[in-house]
Amino acid sequence: MANTSEIRNGLCIEFKNDIYSVVEFLHVKPGKGPAFVRTKLKSLTNGKIIDNTFPSSHKIDVVRVERRKYQFLYKDDQGFNFMETETYEQVSIDEKMIEQPKLLKEGMMIEILFHAENETPLTIDLPQYVTYEITYTEPGLRGDTATNVTKPATIETGAEIRVPIFINEGDKIKVDTRSASYVERVK
Repeated sequence: MANTSEIRNGLCIEFKNDIYSVVEFLHVKPGKGPAFVRTKLKSLTNGKIIDNTFPSSHKIDVVRVERRKYQFLYKDDQGFNFMETETYEQVSIDEKMIEQPKLLKEGMMIEILFHAENETPLTIDLPQYVTYEITYTEPGLRGDTATNVTKPATIETGAEIRVPIFINEGDKIKVDTRSASYVERVK
């Protein structure tokens, strides 16, 4: 048990029979009345974000979690298979636990957040930026650069993203995995 003065971003707590991660928090001390902590909590089981206000010195249940580095191996009927690089232990994870499953490529290093007490995986964090090769895109039209024009492109994992018209097949691009959006061309 801890109290609200220990709330910080990234802290995992048990709240309403679910495990939440603190996304944002703000300690508020109004001129009149008691202090409180306003928070945004993200559910680690379904991804929903809720707002909640805790009274000052309210007791919260902190959940001990561990982040471990894993390497993506392959996808099969049971789900996505990952291997811990130190012990070579493999774990299979369901597709709905991954925010952007189409952006996973073989050999990619990711972080899995585990509940430390019962060893269950909670979330999977892809690196923020990943480099991919364009496998298919339509050629851009010459002279069509007056506005921010984009076109669909297929990357090596099979995912489709929007890219500027000057990107061609075989180009390498950097993609933001949080929004599955184009960032820049890589040389």
